Amino acid sequence: MAKEGSEKAEETEKMIDQEAAKEAAEGSGSSSLRAAADPKEMRAVLLSGFGGLNKLRVAKKVMPEPQEGELKIRVKACGLNFIDLMVRQGNIDNPPKTPLIPGFECSGIIEALGESVKGFEIGDRVMAFVNYNAWAEVVCTPAEFVYKIPDDMGYSEAAAFPMNFVTAYMMLFEVANLREGMSVLVHSAGGGVGQAVAQLCSTIPNVTIFGTASSFKHEAIKDSVTHLFDRNADYVQEVKKISLDGVDIVLDCLCGENTGKGLGLLKPLGTYILYGSSNMVTGETKSFFSFAKSWWQVEKVNPIKLYEENKVIAGFYLLNLLFKQNRGGLIKGIMDKLITLYNEKKIKPLVDSLWALEEVKEAMQRIHDRGNIGKLILDVEKAPTPLLDCSLSGKKGFQEAWERKGLSKERHNYYYKKRIN
Repeated sequence: MAKEGSEKAEETEKMIDQEAAKEAAEGSGSSSLRAAADPKEMRAVLLSGFGGLNKLRVAKKVMPEPQEGELKIRVKACGLNFIDLMVRQGNIDNPPKTPLIPGFECSGIIEALGESVKGFEIGDRVMAFVNYNAWAEVVCTPAEFVYKIPDDMGYSEAAAFPMNFVTAYMMLFEVANLREGMSVLVHSAGGGVGQAVAQLCSTIPNVTIFGTASSFKHEAIKDSVTHLFDRNADYVQEVKKISLDGVDIVLDCLCGENTGKGLGLLKPLGTYILYGSSNMVTGETKSFFSFAKSWWQVEKVNPIKLYEENKVIAGFYLLNLLFKQNRGGLIKGIMDKLITLYNEKKIKPLVDSLWALEEVKEAMQRIHDRGNIGKLILDVEKAPTPLLDCSLSGKKGFQEAWERKGLSKERHNYYYKKRIN
């Protein structure tokens, strides 16, 4: 029996190594792409059309060169946001034409300067907003959207910084005018924006933070908020048990029925801010039913009622503010304040996990499943982790093997489920 068990163990290990080699060969689209000899080409994530995860792949693209007023950045890390998932599905207003390179923020090293650029030098470590095209080895973007990275901030943290913290800061301080003693309700408290909101609220004395999040995240984020509720619970009643009058600020990234609930929770002179609509995303591809349902559930706003109740309703969309409404100067001022707070060690980006460009599908699935605590990052220099095809002999038989190989449980479970279905 012992000999038989030993033989089975050796066979299992052999199958694992074979599968790892097989996936390395299959990802050698990725190996060959990584070893691209042409200095004018780069690796990039390409979205070939709107739809599911199968619309994403890593491909060779011609490397861009900076135009007047632009900087060329050798990318080290890219941020993933829920809006990237909605872009992939085509679930946004006026989506651009495909094929395209997704992504709106990155960090890296300046490699070249366009004409008339001042204040930067080749070799500077920077983080930047990009109007698409961020998920690539090289990007070019106007200098007004680029910011120098603090000395003790790494590239992963820098890629997790701009979108989340600027969004959180603008909503709290520019739109809602957060002050001492106020209360804030934030949905998706375990996500990148939610954690940025919690950290920024902690810079103001006596701010009470109510948060909703999936129950499995509670242990990890319980110290960042004052009161934490399950996202599926009746949070309205739970908030009112603690604060009968409700809250001063509601930050809603869900939309749908939560709009009415949020407005109902506002105190007089309170502010409700909608900054996302993740409830419209229920499947891998765009669903017109989900869109219609969320739209139907949205509270029909009556201006007379707002005026009678002394309430404010607002919306915030950072990308439009930057790229369509020309507020780059305003955002630069906000970034300066945020970098000061970082240097004072009052805020710090929370990175959930790092993924290779070739693992973008898995990273997006993690966002879709709301599995992340903090920000997911594409690490441009990271090699893909070998994966197991658990369907060969069943999940149970491979459990010890994948643990010995050091594979993450999330990746194992995702691929096991994906391949057996």
